[in-house]
Amino acid sequence: MGGWYQLEFPEGIASPSLLVHPERIRHNIKEMLRVAGDAGRLRPHVKTHKCREIIALQMEQGINKFKCATIAEAEMLALSQVKDVLLAYQPTGPNIYRLIQLMQQYPETAFSALIDNMEALEQLERLVSPADHLLGLFIDVDLGMHRTGIPPGPAASELKSKILKSAKLKFRGWHLYDGHIRHSDFDHRRDAAEQALGMVWNLISDDPAEEIVAGGSPTFPVHALNPRFNLSPGTCLLWDQGYSDMMPDQQFKVAAVLITRVISKPLPDLVCLDLGHKALASEMPHPRVYLPALETAEFVSHSEEHLVVRSSKAANLKVGDVLYGVPMHICPTVALHQEMVVIEHGIEVDRWQIFRSRKVTV
Repeated sequence: MGGWYQLEFPEGIASPSLLVHPERIRHNIKEMLRVAGDAGRLRPHVKTHKCREIIALQMEQGINKFKCATIAEAEMLALSQVKDVLLAYQPTGPNIYRLIQLMQQYPETAFSALIDNMEALEQLERLVSPADHLLGLFIDVDLGMHRTGIPPGPAASELKSKILKSAKLKFRGWHLYDGHIRHSDFDHRRDAAEQALGMVWNLISDDPAEEIVAGGSPTFPVHALNPRFNLSPGTCLLWDQGYSDMMPDQQFKVAAVLITRVISKPLPDLVCLDLGHKALASEMPHPRVYLPALETAEFVSHSEEHLVVRSSKAANLKVGDVLYGVPMHICPTVALHQEMVVIEHGIEVDRWQIFRSRKVTV
């Protein structure tokens, strides 16, 4: 990784903090555009960064439609004057009312959501008012992940027909997410993605207005090969060590690191860092972070405020020393922080808010 992440004056930044490097984010946006071939094919996911300034950097490059996971993220996009927002989640319960309120509060933005069953569709049909702007719907198709989605078959066609007959709802297209396909080898990834599409081709019409939103960051370069698909990568805006290791064919740069400090040395070969669960995503097995200064470290324990590692280099460290860490999974790590510390040429230049709350105003 070199020393690009090093700060000139780390003593001015409390740890743990999330540091972002705009020049690397700009590189990643340009790489997204190169892979996609055209800004009009991109519908990037904002769940990774949840940040208006990063949205603005993408809009400067002609990207004008986005995807999000929560009502708060949808409102963040509307506040950023994005014209086309897909809530990649099926609204249920009070979130239906919140989505309707969002449509009313931001009439200049076209909102869409996912749908994968007739019961949810009937509920939306009852609650959306004819006076509201049409709510767009993308049918979420299960490509084998078995998390959400309707199987690609007659029920999906019936759901589409029902939406097309609605005076309140507008059929926008298909949502094809294949997050379970993560082969490191590109050819294997491509073959698995193509196989997963299977019967989907029986659902898709030739109407170019029928948008197909396909894949995430792992299969982004695979689906980019099909000009019929729009693409929704997200992690690639900030990238992380997990995808860097897993997807060597992708040319994105890590743009976010954590600053941490040694807070204790309980044994000669042990170092305790202030990088606990509340600063670093802990949903996966260790290693959860890559520490360049302690490459061969053994992760001993991880708790709310502490990360203990064993290293042969522990003797070279003292309490208060600064280290840097690249998260293995950046998306849930970002959600643990209220702001990003913006770094240019090793110097802090700004702070960017992270919209990690489930509510903005709506």
